[in-house]
Amino acid sequence: QVQLVESGGGLVQAGGSLRLSCAASGDTFSKYAVEWFRQAPGKEREFVVRISASGGSTLYADSVKGRFTISRDNAKSTVYLQMNSLKPEDTAVYYCAAGPSYSMDYWGKGTLVTVSS
Repeated sequence: QVQLVESGGGLVQAGGSLRLSCAASGDTFSKYAVEWFRQAPGKEREFVVRISASGGSTLYADSVKGRFTISRDNAKSTVYLQMNSLKPEDTAVYYCAAGPSYSMDYWGKGTLVTVSS
């Protein structure tokens, strides 16, 4: 079992930056890949980015490629999402999820990111 808690959301102007954190507790965090998803008001949840258990492999959605950077510190059981050049369309609740493979078995409750124009 893994418990995930997201933090770092808030209100930022377009062009600004935020860093989200996903802190894990419970099982050995380094066994799990982590993904970030987001859900904007009235829209379906969408994939944002994935990082492998070791941190050696990442995959980004085209919509955030070049602007967002995912990283992890397994010693701190934390994954970070650095978001730069934010756009109003990035406004959403951001969720982190973890799983031993490609199935995300554990989810956090989300953190709200609001980007004003």
